[in-house]
Amino acid sequence: MTCDDADEPPTAEPPGEFDAYELVVLRWPENRPPIDDELADRLQAQHLGHLAAMREAGCLKVAGPLVEQPDESMRGLCLYKVGSLEEARRLAESDPAVRAGRLAVEVMAWYTAKGALSFPGT
Repeated sequence: MTCDDADEPPTAEPPGEFDAYELVVLRWPENRPPIDDELADRLQAQHLGHLAAMREAGCLKVAGPLVEQPDESMRGLCLYKVGSLEEARRLAESDPAVRAGRLAVEVMAWYTAKGALSFPGT
């Protein structure tokens, strides 16, 4: 099957096992406090530093911004693998941009076929 055959009925076997991740959606909250450009730049640098530290610690598998999305409040996605939604929420909420009220988090479980994803350094 190719992507061009999307209208054909599926023939592949469904996965028997799954890997579990914690998916974090970063959003601009409705009541985002106004800040000057200097503070915005500093918070963005701290936000990126936080994500880098989470990757280095092995908690965060991948993260990145969203563009051309239909809902402009959605700013980015983070894929954690820490074993619980509560821990992923705690780590995501420790982000300086979240603590400052510039970003809000939505945390949910996400499953994919076992071994479907691999990440450098793991």
